[in-house]
Amino acid sequence: MAKAGWHRLREEDAVTIARRLPVRFDLAVEARLPCARPVSLTRVAHQVRQDMWRRLQGLRGFSPAVEVRQEAGHLTIRAGGTVAGALPATARDTLAELLDSPTHRARWLAHAGRRADG
Repeated sequence: MAKAGWHRLREEDAVTIARRLPVRFDLAVEARLPCARPVSLTRVAHQVRQDMWRRLQGLRGFSPAVEVRQEAGHLTIRAGGTVAGALPATARDTLAELLDSPTHRARWLAHAGRRADG
């Protein structure tokens, strides 16, 4: 465990961060971001996790997880996590709205481009 209690699972072209292991996605939304330059996948994952937590922190039993995968010309982000309680119908829509936000996407990539180290 590293970075204040977050697990980081590293693969060749992907990073997953989660509070608990094994990683589960009871709630999951995917998005693709155009990205042709090198970026830190870990930084993108942490930025998405922070913004997701701000939106869903009232969701009882929620434990966030984010996977960021580098693919040809884009990043694929899977965000969500474990939900121990009931899953409201609005949670998926709230998360999809966040991942589709042009403002958030630009900030995530700008932050991650500062250092492409992981």
